[in-house]
Amino acid sequence: MTSPHEIDASFTALPYRRMAEAALARAQDFHVSHADFRFERIRSQDVRVRDGRLQGASDSEDVGFAVRVVLNGAWGFASGVGLGQTTAVHVTETAIRTAQVAAAMTSRPIELAPEPTYRDVEWVSAYDIDPLSVPLADKVDLLAGWSRQLLDAPGVQHASGTLQQVVENKFYTDLSGTTTTQQRVRLQPMFEAFGTDEKSGVFDSMRTIAPPVGRGWEYLVGGAYDWAGELEQLPGLLAEKLVAPSVQAGRYDLVIHPSNLWLTIHESIGHATELDRALGYEANYAGTSFATIDKLNTLQYGSPVMNVTGDRTQEHGLATVGYDDEGVRTQEWDIVKDGVLVGYQLDRSMALMHPELNGGRSNGCAYADSPGHIPIQRMANVSLQAAADGPSTDELIGQVERGIYVVGDKSWSIDMQRYNFQFTGQRFYRIEDGRLAGQLRDVAYQATTTDFWGSMEAVGGPETWELGGAFNCGKAQPGQVASVSHGCPTSLFRDVNVLNTTAESGS
Repeated sequence: MTSPHEIDASFTALPYRRMAEAALARAQDFHVSHADFRFERIRSQDVRVRDGRLQGASDSEDVGFAVRVVLNGAWGFASGVGLGQTTAVHVTETAIRTAQVAAAMTSRPIELAPEPTYRDVEWVSAYDIDPLSVPLADKVDLLAGWSRQLLDAPGVQHASGTLQQVVENKFYTDLSGTTTTQQRVRLQPMFEAFGTDEKSGVFDSMRTIAPPVGRGWEYLVGGAYDWAGELEQLPGLLAEKLVAPSVQAGRYDLVIHPSNLWLTIHESIGHATELDRALGYEANYAGTSFATIDKLNTLQYGSPVMNVTGDRTQEHGLATVGYDDEGVRTQEWDIVKDGVLVGYQLDRSMALMHPELNGGRSNGCAYADSPGHIPIQRMANVSLQAAADGPSTDELIGQVERGIYVVGDKSWSIDMQRYNFQFTGQRFYRIEDGRLAGQLRDVAYQATTTDFWGSMEAVGGPETWELGGAFNCGKAQPGQVASVSHGCPTSLFRDVNVLNTTAESGS
């Protein structure tokens, strides 16, 4: 799908090109080995409804620019919010001074992997309707109506809904001659029904499993997702969950739907194969990685049916963009092939350090979440591939005598090496003799990363593959937040340890 849109004229009217010329010219006065200028406008709107009424709505706009240089083998970075050339020069001079100070503390000179020059290119994400162009009243009518529909269903005591919308514009240029202008749109809608079983006093909720996406308003009204069907089913699913028996802890075969498995991919593969973690550079926020660089091409990450790619080009992916924040054209590449670790996510400086990866070229994973932050290595759309002739979800369930079918994400925990973890979900079904036999409660599955992926016996066919994801992936100090998608098929895992969360909590 090609977007029918051009870069928003209200963005292109801003004076960032003149500012960039002034900034790069001033950087050249100091004989820098690299300089880039990035100008951003990030507009967002959040809408919250509860029990059929608007609970709150907020709009925000972040506009600013940043200059990054390499001088005397050290990084220099500074940012500002003014729109004039004088401000751009002053910010550049601050970045220069930062590099001059940092040079004395830099043990290994910074160098960037080469990248072709892209002269004045544009990229717009695939969407139909800019969500920020839709009147707020129309959004409130739709969202409040859906929450009222849930509230009116038997057994539902409260119903909430949220909609996050972001339109991000970004201009980048550097001394090599690359200039990119981009625009991308993303949405995260979510609805949740709450209830209590009067006999047991059990209180719980059931949430939609619709993923966040790189789409526009059409995601809610254009038939891209079956909202009517899911909202109609939600109260009944909640009612069944409230009276479901508590799981007996033990070892089970698991069939895991993409709406749950995407998060396990994110935490145990996505973060673990960020090269800065594997090299020990990222340690303060959520740890490093067990998948260290010495294990490349030897680590048996999972079973032979495991094939995982990094992809910054996936249509409607939350991490999809045309060019990253270092002027690198985005790509798709292998991370795990036939169960073996074969690649990482990397930026230009790390690519030059490790020429054995991606031919010594960045795979386009530099990103800053705002004009006030420096680009860091961020996650691509990391996805588990389906089997070309793989089974359907029903066929996977049919291969299980005693097991659990897992749908929807909820809470999770993983250690600082991305190795020991446990995950819960929205709903769990007993599998008995190849058939679903009602919901279970209090389920969490627990494993080490390699044991879990090693237990994967089968992946579903292309018709079971779905793109999940998150708006709130955190990393770095100071913290940055990025959106990322993860595609996967329904998959079958054998003999996985299952915990009873109520028993584990001592309740």
